Amino acid sequence: MDNKQATLELGTKPVGRLLMQYALPAMVAMTASSLYNIIDRAFIGQVVGPEAIAGLGITFPFMNLSGAFGAAVGVGASTCISVKLGQKDYKTAEHLLGNTVTLNLIVGLAFMVVCLTFINPILRFFGASDVTLPYAREFMTVILLGNMITHMYFGMNAVLRAAGKPRQAMYATLFTVGMNILLVIAFVWWFRWGIKGAALATITSQSIALCWQMWLFSNKKELLHLKRGIYRLKGNLVKNIIAIGISPFLMNVTSCVIVIFMNNQFVRYGGDMAVGAYSIANSVAMVFFMFVIGVNQGMQPIAGYNYGAEKYDRMMRCLGLAIAVATAILFVGWLLSMLFPRQIARIFTTDPTLLDMSAHAIKIVMLVFVVVASQAVITNFFQCIGKVKVSIFLSLSRQLILLLPLAYILPMFWRLDGVWYSMPASDLGSFLMTVPMLLWYMKKFRKHER
Repeated sequence: MDNKQATLELGTKPVGRLLMQYALPAMVAMTASSLYNIIDRAFIGQVVGPEAIAGLGITFPFMNLSGAFGAAVGVGASTCISVKLGQKDYKTAEHLLGNTVTLNLIVGLAFMVVCLTFINPILRFFGASDVTLPYAREFMTVILLGNMITHMYFGMNAVLRAAGKPRQAMYATLFTVGMNILLVIAFVWWFRWGIKGAALATITSQSIALCWQMWLFSNKKELLHLKRGIYRLKGNLVKNIIAIGISPFLMNVTSCVIVIFMNNQFVRYGGDMAVGAYSIANSVAMVFFMFVIGVNQGMQPIAGYNYGAEKYDRMMRCLGLAIAVATAILFVGWLLSMLFPRQIARIFTTDPTLLDMSAHAIKIVMLVFVVVASQAVITNFFQCIGKVKVSIFLSLSRQLILLLPLAYILPMFWRLDGVWYSMPASDLGSFLMTVPMLLWYMKKFRKHER
């Protein structure tokens, strides 16, 4: 089947089969990423020590901030490409591909230069202590040096899915994860390069995968391919990319702000070990949330294409199925976390203090995590169809509007537990804000169908 036919199927093939076709590869890829994150942190915790886990927790805001700029380009461009393919405007879609490459290079280079220049004060601001600063700096220096590669790799994977190639996007991720795991074992365990070895493994594996992605997009037989004349930035295309990408950008920036604030709260009320427990609990939550990201990635080209083609019934069926699948996945995560928190925490550490604190944290963080599924899918849905303001509001509601004030107020009464309980409280609150918004828009779409 050629690329054009695969794209046209987004508007004709049964929605359930389409979502399976697009979401399953993304979920497999995200599962592999989750596995890598677990192995990565387990090696760092077991080989380097509990202080290294805490140092890695300090780098989360950096990773979120880098991801924010990458998402602004990658997610924005892939959504625009999906809509243009739905409208059968193939020339504009091709120029969007070229502009994605150029923007990723510019943004990745600028981010690297600025952050490397001020790395120590930035890490201190993020909550690094004298103990955790060396670990965090060593890890992030390597990650930042490879920042352009990371941005381009994730951007090209998003475009692959938008162009009707979910399997190739999955293969790129699986290769990256597999290579990452092998290199982490070699660099951290065998060569004893410490936390720097984990960062080197990440950048090396992404570099190899990026070469393969660029080779795929160099094939002139493909509907979307790299060629001369598409790389020069066009104001209207850049504006559209950023307009769509601003929602995931703000979501990631908000995550960055929240993690900075939470790290400082944990240091204040529980010390470096509390930061380590937060790192572990956050990693566990992300393992299951990665599946939801996979569902969202599978939904994105289907919803975007059918919205562009004005096939609203197909678009809404896709949304309903995505919510059901994501909720079922997070229910499994909730059940395992409630039944086996200590066994899960033991994967990351054998330190008794960190183990006790992490098991307690996992149970609280995952308390109402099931409702996050529908909130995340609905937020992504509004982004897919270009409802930027709604998506931004829903993105901010869970963390900035609810979590930030709760994480400040609750510890005044319950100290460290107050910081922990602010997370499930904000999850529940944002869910109660998101559902009515969707119901209101569903009425509008039904009117269009008549």
